[in-house]
Amino acid sequence: MALLAYLKSLFILQLLMGFVFVVSGLIINFIQLCTCILWPINKQLYRRINCRLSYSLWSQLVMLLEWWSGTDCVLYTDQATVDKFGKEHVIIILNHNYEIDFLCGWTMCERFGVLGSSKVLAKHELLKVPLIGWTWYFLEIVFCKRKWEEDRKTVFKGLGRLKDYPEYMWFLLYCEGTRFTEKKHQISMQVAESKGLPKLKYHLLPRTKGFTTTLQCLKGTVTAVYDVTLNFKDNQTPTLLGIVNGKKYKADMSVRRFPVEDIPDDEQECANWLHKLYQEKDALQEIYHKEGKFPGPTIIPRRRLWTLLNFLFWATLLLSPLIKFACGVVVSGSPLLIIGFIIFLIIASIAIRRLIGVTEVKKTGSSYGDQEAKKQN
Repeated sequence: MALLAYLKSLFILQLLMGFVFVVSGLIINFIQLCTCILWPINKQLYRRINCRLSYSLWSQLVMLLEWWSGTDCVLYTDQATVDKFGKEHVIIILNHNYEIDFLCGWTMCERFGVLGSSKVLAKHELLKVPLIGWTWYFLEIVFCKRKWEEDRKTVFKGLGRLKDYPEYMWFLLYCEGTRFTEKKHQISMQVAESKGLPKLKYHLLPRTKGFTTTLQCLKGTVTAVYDVTLNFKDNQTPTLLGIVNGKKYKADMSVRRFPVEDIPDDEQECANWLHKLYQEKDALQEIYHKEGKFPGPTIIPRRRLWTLLNFLFWATLLLSPLIKFACGVVVSGSPLLIIGFIIFLIIASIAIRRLIGVTEVKKTGSSYGDQEAKKQN
């Protein structure tokens, strides 16, 4: 086991895995670009193809969590709820506290067959991020600038297009709008106090506009809202860099299902429903911090081989020519070729590190009303 942990920590192996992800992602993005000719001819075929292409990329990240780091994901829910997973269009509400919360969500999507068709209301800046933003663009992900006056038309149009989506989709919403930090929490609770809303201990005050709009636009398509509350055993603070280094985490996810017909149609009443939901999420987190687990029965969905097989396919396809080329460079003895190859490795490592940096708490998230930050921007 110590030898395996050592191998996982080797930078060269991590670099090779990053190379596979980046190059396969660029190939996938190019194929996605080529599929655009199908849109005016057969929109649903375009969508089905892009679901599978995006699965081929995202499942490599899921493979890191499930097979490389061996992270466990336990669901706290009932069997009747699990039986509906992957068989209906739903909105997912997930707390935004960790760097890898999205990855835990993707793991559940993969295990229930909806990873390729999963959606999210994403910040506009991510559209410019290679691989991630480009893949999401072809998947019809809705991007917003978090300024409702500018976003209104874009959001309504983007969500309206998804009403006839051919694959079951899980639409992820981070209603808090940004990742939880102590500073943002203090500001958020000041806002809650000024609005006469109950204070939360473990969450930021939810921003209701995104939820009410998404529910309004997708009514008739989505049949339920899944409330997912995530935490980790032993007060772990997981990071994507930790996952890359092979560190194992233990994730617990409480899942509650709410049929759409039980959620008020009126916008203000719907917003009040969301505030009440976050008070319940806070109570669940309080129980977890005291008892080390969520209430209710536990279910551990089995991980599937597809993520591992998909990665091995891309690794075989891309690493064979790379290794041959590297051997050729060394054998040639040419200083120019060797220096060029070293520069390539340095650039590749920086690019991969920057991609990982997109998930880091300190580098992501909005200022959430922080007037000091707004002045600096």
